[in-house]
Amino acid sequence: MVLLHGAAGTRLSWPAQARRLPGCCVYALDLPGHGKSGGEPCHSISDYTRQVLTWMEALDLQRAIFVGHSMGSAVAMQAAVTAPDRVAALVLVGSASMLKVNPALMALAASPETYLQAVERIVAWSYGRQAPPRLVELARRRMAETPQAVLLRDLQACDEFDMRGRLGEIEAPTLVVCGDDDRMTPLAGAQALADGLARARLEVAAGAGHMLMLEQPLAFAALLERFIRDGAGI
Repeated sequence: MVLLHGAAGTRLSWPAQARRLPGCCVYALDLPGHGKSGGEPCHSISDYTRQVLTWMEALDLQRAIFVGHSMGSAVAMQAAVTAPDRVAALVLVGSASMLKVNPALMALAASPETYLQAVERIVAWSYGRQAPPRLVELARRRMAETPQAVLLRDLQACDEFDMRGRLGEIEAPTLVVCGDDDRMTPLAGAQALADGLARARLEVAAGAGHMLMLEQPLAFAALLERFIRDGAGI
C-alpha cells in the first residue's frame, strides 16, 4: 500500500494507524520537496505521478493499492490512468474529479508576505468543527514550516487537475472516502467522483472534515482493513 499525502503535506499527514496497518506492507511517501524528500516540488500532478512510478521501479514494486488524500488522490488517479498495471486498487480521500483552488487562497499563497495567511485559511477549512483543538494547532505548526514555494506549486498543480473526461478509463476497484463536514472538497464532489467510476463505492465519515484520516484515525484504519479484507472492497 502506498500512501500519498496532500498539498504541502508529508508522510505525517497519515495517522500511525494507517502507516502501520497490520498485515500490510505500507509505504508512506514524502513527495519531492516535501518532508524528508529532497529536490524541488513538482509543477503538475503528472510530474508527481511520474516520480512515484519511478520510485516504484527503483524498488521493483510491481503493484500496489494507492491511497491518496486530496492532491495525493489526484496522483493516484493519474497513476491509474497512465500505468493501470501498477494500480491494484484506489482509496481516494477528500477527493473529487477536479481540485479547483479558491482564487483568494491562491493569491495569498503566491506572496511571501501573505503566505502564512494562506496557511491559516487552509487549516481553518481543512478540519471539521468537531476536530480537537490540539490537533488543529499541530497541523498549523507543521504547515507553517512548509516553504511558500512548495505550497504554491502544489496548489497550482491541484488547480490544473481535471480527470472528468478520463474517469471511464479507471478500472481499479476504488473506495472514495469523504467527511460530511469537508469544506475543501465537499461531499457532492466525492459522490460525483464515485458515480463516475466503474467500480467505486463511497464511505462518508460523519462529523469529519477534509483531514478525516487524522480526525478519526481508528475509523479510517478500519475502513482500509475492511477494503483489503473484502478483496479491495468491491
